[in-house]
Amino acid sequence: MTTTPMRIVHCVRSPIGGIFRHIRDLATNQAEAGHDVGLICDSSTGSAFDNELVADLEPKLALGVTRVPMQRQLTFKDLSATLALYRHVRDLKPHILHGHGAKGGAYARLIGSVLNLTGQKVSRVYCPHGGSLHYDPNRLEGRIYHTLEGILGRLTDGLIFVSDYEAAAYESKVGHPKALTRIVYNGLTQEEFSPVPANEDAADFLYIGMLRDLKGPDLFIEALYNIRLKNGIAPTAHIVGEGPDEARYRNMVKKLDMENAITFHGALPAREAFKLARNVVVPSRAEAMPYIILETVAAQRPLIATRVGGVPEIFGRYANRLVEPGHIGKLTLAMEAALETPAKMEQQAEELRGCLAETFSVDLMSDRITTLYQELRGIAPADASAQVAAGSDLATSRAQSIFARSSNR
Repeated sequence: MTTTPMRIVHCVRSPIGGIFRHIRDLATNQAEAGHDVGLICDSSTGSAFDNELVADLEPKLALGVTRVPMQRQLTFKDLSATLALYRHVRDLKPHILHGHGAKGGAYARLIGSVLNLTGQKVSRVYCPHGGSLHYDPNRLEGRIYHTLEGILGRLTDGLIFVSDYEAAAYESKVGHPKALTRIVYNGLTQEEFSPVPANEDAADFLYIGMLRDLKGPDLFIEALYNIRLKNGIAPTAHIVGEGPDEARYRNMVKKLDMENAITFHGALPAREAFKLARNVVVPSRAEAMPYIILETVAAQRPLIATRVGGVPEIFGRYANRLVEPGHIGKLTLAMEAALETPAKMEQQAEELRGCLAETFSVDLMSDRITTLYQELRGIAPADASAQVAAGSDLATSRAQSIFARSSNR
C-alpha cells in the first residue's frame, strides 16, 4: 500500500461509546501510519471517563482535537456551529473529511462541499454507525431523516458501512448509494482476544452499555424482576455505563425493590467490567455493529444478545442462539437458562471466540478504510483497490437478504 501521507479530519457529534471507540482506533492507526489526523466533536457530551479518552487521543493527532457545541437534534444552532466548523476545517486544509454518525456526517459533507466549491479538493466520507438508519421509515421522523440522508448522499464521495445489515438498511430506507461504497467490519486488537475470567464473587449478570432505551437496560431490569417473581430470589447484577435515561432506570430498580440485587456503576473499561459477572447481557432493540458484542466474545465471556443489526454477522453459524429483540419473555427465558446451565454457557463462549479474530481485526479495519481514502484521492495501488472491492462486492451481495430476514423476524 502506498505511504503517501494524507491530512484526515474525523467529525462526530458524540465522542462516547462504540462510535468513538471506532474513531479512536482508526485515528490512532492512521497517525501511526504517517498521516496527519484531526478530530472534531461535541464539547457538551461525555463523562469524565469519556473526556479522559478524548484527552488521551489528542497528543497522537497532528491536526489536534477541536470541541464545539453540537446539538443532537436538528436546530437553528446547527447553522452557527456549521459556520464555526467551516472556518476551522478550512484552515486545516484536509484531504479527507470523514463524518461519523448522522450529525457528524452532515457537517463533514456540507463543509467538504463548500470547500470543494472554493478550490480545495476534499473527499467527503460518511459512516452512519446506525444513526438515522435506526428510525422507522413509516413514521414522520424517519421519513424526514431518510430524505435528508438522500440529499446528503449526493454530496458524498465515499460510504463506509460497519455491517452488511447497515448497508442493506441504507439501500432500503435511503436508496442505492451513488458514492464509492465499502463494508468494513469494526475490529479489535490482538490483546483483546485473551480470555477474561470472572471474579470469585462475580454477580450473575452484567449489563454494559449506554443507558438509553435503544440499548435495552429496561428490558434487562424487567427480566431480572421476572426471575425473582418466579423463583422468589432475584439474580444479582451489575449495570455499567452512563446515558440520558440513567435516573429513570435507577428509579425503576427502586420501585421494583431490586436495589439489593442490582448495582449501578459509572462507565468502566469493558475488560474490567467483564470480571464483575458470570454472564453478559446485551438486550439491544437496534444496533449497527456493536463493539461490546465483539469485546465480550473476544474476552470469552458467556453472552446473551439480541438478533439486531450486524450481531448475526458476528455470531455466524451460531446466530440461532440470539434472542428476539424487545421480547421480554424470551430474554427472561434465556437468562434463566444461563443460570441453570453455566457449563454450557462457558462452552458456547469458547466456541464463539474461536471464529472471531480473523474477521474482526483493527488493523484490517484501518487498512480497508485508508485504502478507500486513497482510491478517492487516486493514489491507491490497483491490487489493493481490487482486493477491497472484491470483499465489498461479496458483502453487498449478501446484504439485502440479511436485512430482509432480520426485518421479518
